[in-house]
Amino acid sequence: MSKENITTFTQNDYEIIKREVPYQGVFRMARYQLRFRLFNGGWSQVLVREVMERKSAVGVLLYDPILDHVVLIEQFRPGAIANPQSPWLIEIVAGVIEPNEDPKSLAIREAQEEADCEILDLYPICEYFVSPGGSNEFFQLFCGRIDAAAAGGFHGLPEENEDIRSFTLTVDEAFILLQEGKIKTSPAIISLQWLQFNHEWLKQLWQTK
Repeated sequence: MSKENITTFTQNDYEIIKREVPYQGVFRMARYQLRFRLFNGGWSQVLVREVMERKSAVGVLLYDPILDHVVLIEQFRPGAIANPQSPWLIEIVAGVIEPNEDPKSLAIREAQEEADCEILDLYPICEYFVSPGGSNEFFQLFCGRIDAAAAGGFHGLPEENEDIRSFTLTVDEAFILLQEGKIKTSPAIISLQWLQFNHEWLKQLWQTK
């Protein structure tokens, strides 16, 4: 990749003029007045932008290399009530990172809570900003090696009003769901696409363990 294609901007190339919080709940809505350096060398005008601020999150695609199965989950999502099919979405196991919590430890805990699966190994997939035009949410993705022989059922924490169905399917069945557009959450889409590209070598790597 040419060096000209890599940005040289840093944390020193923007300025927050003012920040206020008009709403604080499970998430926080912050309103910023800010400016930033332009590619031509100048500065932007002072802009007003609202950002939904929330904790970073971790997701893990549960994969059994012996059975060649993945474990996915399904649950109700209020942000998807406008979905014409259903607000129950197919996802991967995921959760938000608490202060000073290790992302890998969170992946292990969430796999247990949401799918009753023990993580035997973890492989990093990628990390990304979910919707940086209006949210600061940062997501880290892993693939987790599991034994899916007894996976499935209903899980989640009652005190958090979680009602989660976990289910197993072959990787080919999962890829078909992906191709048919039946999976509509970015962590599941990205991790399954990653598994499509890395399926054979990952299966060989983990089958030897």
